[in-house]
Amino acid sequence: MVDSRLGGGVDPGFETRVGVIAAAVIVAFILFFLRLVQLQIVEGEDLQRRSERNSIHKQRVEAPRGEIYDRDNRLLATTRPAYGVQVLPSELKRRQVTLATLAELIGADYAALEERVGNPRGRNRFKPIRIVGDLTPDQLARVSTHSYALPGVVTDVRPRRHYLYQALGAHMFGTLGEIRADQLEARKFTGYRSGEIIGQTGLESILEGHLRGREGGRVVVVDVAGREVDLIEEVDPVPGGSVRLTIDLDLQRAAEEAFNEVEEGQPPKMGALVAMDPRTGDVLAMVSRPAYDPNSFAGGVDTATWNALNGDEWRPLHNRAISGQYPPGSTYKALVAVAGLEEGAVSAQDKVYCPGHYRLGRRVYHCWKRPGHGKVNLFDALKGSCDVFFYTLGRTLKIDGIAAYSKKFGLGEKTGIEIGPERAGLVPTEEWKERVKKEKWIEGETISASIGQGFNLATPLQMAVAYSAIANGGEIYTPHLVLERRERDGTLVSMRKPELLRKIPLSEEVLAEVRRGLLAVVQEDGGTARRARVPGVLVAGKTGTSQVVNLKRTEDLEEDEIPIKYRDHAWFIALAPVENAEIVVSVLIEHGGHGGSAAAPVAQRVLAAYFEKQNPPPEIIEPLPELEEAR
Repeated sequence: MVDSRLGGGVDPGFETRVGVIAAAVIVAFILFFLRLVQLQIVEGEDLQRRSERNSIHKQRVEAPRGEIYDRDNRLLATTRPAYGVQVLPSELKRRQVTLATLAELIGADYAALEERVGNPRGRNRFKPIRIVGDLTPDQLARVSTHSYALPGVVTDVRPRRHYLYQALGAHMFGTLGEIRADQLEARKFTGYRSGEIIGQTGLESILEGHLRGREGGRVVVVDVAGREVDLIEEVDPVPGGSVRLTIDLDLQRAAEEAFNEVEEGQPPKMGALVAMDPRTGDVLAMVSRPAYDPNSFAGGVDTATWNALNGDEWRPLHNRAISGQYPPGSTYKALVAVAGLEEGAVSAQDKVYCPGHYRLGRRVYHCWKRPGHGKVNLFDALKGSCDVFFYTLGRTLKIDGIAAYSKKFGLGEKTGIEIGPERAGLVPTEEWKERVKKEKWIEGETISASIGQGFNLATPLQMAVAYSAIANGGEIYTPHLVLERRERDGTLVSMRKPELLRKIPLSEEVLAEVRRGLLAVVQEDGGTARRARVPGVLVAGKTGTSQVVNLKRTEDLEEDEIPIKYRDHAWFIALAPVENAEIVVSVLIEHGGHGGSAAAPVAQRVLAAYFEKQNPPPEIIEPLPELEEAR
């Protein structure tokens, strides 16, 4: 007997299951067919366009920034290749080991690298992540040598701004930085992209459009993962145009070196210097200290450097030459002297007795020379910087009379130099005090104003412009830094010509009398700036000391006991040669003390460098060895 349970018949449940499976297969095929119809027929053209866009990628290639030269066509700023490190997350087979190795090779923090790479997903896994933008030669060598142990790590090269002399001229060049969101929205930056490095301050900002150049590009084919598989087209970038400055590298170096020279036990020199051609307005040198290395900003400044610069109490990013506002001190006396002679308030022969003090009502105003200068005329007063003489003259002119001439010389207004932010300084008047201070002007304030103290404020650049007018017969030129701009191929774009703002109607006899007094300040015994002398050149000038705090606060202290921030500022302004001057040098040493000892030697270095170039010593030709032997 055969047991029916062993297969004597067909299981009806089996047939049902087969039918369900078959139906499911048929439905699946129908769905696949309908989807295929949708993709191929209904959406075919659109998907084809999208596919082409996804498979062909355009890559931006940065353009080198234009080069910057000094007036003698010596290179100051150029572009160099910067080697960077990128990570391809999709290729990081042993992520922790690779990143730890990379961190050790480049001296980076492992945790920082992990955070930088993050955890990209999808197509982002195939996009390179830039880890370091500028490897040192040692770092590059180490990474290249150990590339076998760094799967997913690649190096690349991009153009990077390079300043050949580090901090030299830093405030002129300014800073570079990543374009900000608000700048991207401005019409001026149409065509710029997020992440671009642009000029943010100084000449780099003013000349951004000319220096930027035109980017290149590559058109490549990538696979579905975003990896490059073929190059279709490549367009080389066009470097930016070049710029030739008015700056003379030799004078700039001499000025920088003079600021670097510090006596043992003394703090570093802070302040500013402007050297200018009074005949054209060409700025021959410009220094602001403390400074910074603009190379730190070339690829976008890192957070640590930015915080250090902004947190420094001495404000190294501040351009003191154009925006440092200081009481001009006794350098102001030359302008008051011009005003007095022009207005007939004093003659060259008039004398004033200086007992070392001046009394106005119940208040006594001291001369810097406590024993006094005795009887002095204008010449003597300029030579010895007699305060009492100018107290007397100031009271005669009154504050508005002094202010009128100060403004003619360009004080109280911006000079118009290309770079910024420039400050206008302050020339006080009776109307100004009533409007701003809501108080009446008092006569004692005229006493202080007549020697460049009180409310008076001026920048080193403004004082260079004012003394240029004393030197050149009363002409006020707009100071400038850019001589010419050229395209990369040498085509001239623009050339700057001297821009005469105005001619002050001054008597040549008056200017000659003032220059005679300024000449004695440097060239005669008893002058306050003998340390500014240059052999063979008649240098004229004026020293000045501007108070930082009330004298009562420091009068009982020795000079080296006074905290640096409370010490007086030191001024010296020179013009040379005294007749037909070719150069004016304005120096301000913050908290430097006396103009004759702190500022005059700095100016002397620049003057000496200038006249050595104009009249170089005769070349000494050594005899050839064979000729010497023949003798």
